[in-house]
Amino acid sequence: MPTSLYDLSVPTFLQTVQAIGGFLGRAAAHFEETGVDPDSVVNERLFGDMAPFHFQIEAAWHHSVWGVKALKTGVFTPPGLVGPVPFAELQAMIARAETALEAFTADEVNTWAGKELNLQIGPRMLAFTSETFILSFSLPHFHFHAVTAYDILRSRGVPLGKRDYEGRLRTRPA
Repeated sequence: MPTSLYDLSVPTFLQTVQAIGGFLGRAAAHFEETGVDPDSVVNERLFGDMAPFHFQIEAAWHHSVWGVKALKTGVFTPPGLVGPVPFAELQAMIARAETALEAFTADEVNTWAGKELNLQIGPRMLAFTSETFILSFSLPHFHFHAVTAYDILRSRGVPLGKRDYEGRLRTRPA
């Protein structure tokens, strides 16, 4: 059985969005246990020239939800960035992303297979199909921002491991 557009996108995003929600929860608990204000991490960066933690969470939200919406509309149009917000609001963003992704159905998403999707980035026009947009643009960006958020939390002492990032694997029945 071939892999569908739905399989490539929604469950793949959901696996990591749920993992992000999990490691944000672990971070909040760690900060509470250690007496650290969770809002102190909102502007943290791995390096000075990298975007801060809040941007990483927002970008993961945008590339997942609006990445899938772009399959329908042919245009990637995430909302504007909201900037630094309290840690709890970043958790709420990820919860909203999970809810939005769960609302997409396989039948709906699979009707968008093969659609053309053009993305203008500055002077560059990138011409995609639905599949190439997800596989070569949205998923790589999404995972970059998700792992960067994870790494920022790890650099702040949050006890996370690889399984926290993996999330719930989609294994077949044994």
